[in-house]
Amino acid sequence: MLIGEVAQRSGVSARMLRHYESLGLVRPFGRTGSGYREYSGEDIRRIFHIESLRSLGLSLREVGRALDDPGFTPSELVGDLIRQTHERIEAETELLTRLRRIDAADPAGWEGVLHVVALLQALGSKSPGARQRAALTSGDDVPVPVEALVEAALSEADTNVAGALRWALARSGDGVPGLLARGLGSPVAAVRERAVRSLAEMPGDEATSELRHALVNADIVVRGHAALALGTRGETEAVPILIAMIVDGRNDTDAADALSVLATDSAMADGIATELVGRLAHDATGAPARGRLTQALAAVPGTAASSALVELSRDGDRAVALTATYLLRLRGAR
Repeated sequence: MLIGEVAQRSGVSARMLRHYESLGLVRPFGRTGSGYREYSGEDIRRIFHIESLRSLGLSLREVGRALDDPGFTPSELVGDLIRQTHERIEAETELLTRLRRIDAADPAGWEGVLHVVALLQALGSKSPGARQRAALTSGDDVPVPVEALVEAALSEADTNVAGALRWALARSGDGVPGLLARGLGSPVAAVRERAVRSLAEMPGDEATSELRHALVNADIVVRGHAALALGTRGETEAVPILIAMIVDGRNDTDAADALSVLATDSAMADGIATELVGRLAHDATGAPARGRLTQALAAVPGTAASSALVELSRDGDRAVALTATYLLRLRGAR
């Protein structure tokens, strides 16, 4: 069979067949009297084998080794191909993500494109200073796509950079709380905490709604941060968790402060005082917890809190009684 017919049947061009021959991958069994290459059936099968191995991503050198080396182990090469393919997919996925973020920024010209690229690179820098500067300058000319800011905020371990990223996110407009909320379901505790802390600094109803959902999160840290943020926003759903934080001694001072914000309404103040007293009377509440609950009553105005302190000033626990007496004096001095 001559080269033209081989090319037609195999789909491999005559030029590529000559290239295979120059590399020693294919060796036509002979030539005609006119000097044309002749290929046997075995040559044709080898050509198909070459094309099959090339379709797996093997180089021509690797193809030759696979076909001619008796000691060749396919499993090792296939394993390498799998690893290389994964690396290539990751690189292409990263490039696709970057391109989509540039497109989302909608830069007006090449200057804008280059500006976004520079900011994206800075956000991924190993230098905390470079990451912080990128966050602080993200909205000056062309804004960094919010997806990139959210990703950076959820992965940032440096305290100063994290604060700058939260500041940038708070200025980024609608849609950010929903993106941050995805981090609340992360299997990594640190990511969940960064997500709720970022949500706590986001203004608006959308962030408040996501924080309400976070009150039932399985992570106690997430619930605590959400309750503190909601308490300062006047959201009464946070009260049970804020009181539980006081009992457990988790950010109890901040929790008491949040309760004082919620207690500005007289009816709400009496309700909070009643719940605090209810926890004080709970048999499972230990002495340290009772002391914290008593102190929390100090920030709650109204007759219910005052009556509770009067009762506690006669408590059998001396520390609680002394604390209540002292707090009553402070209330009388106001």
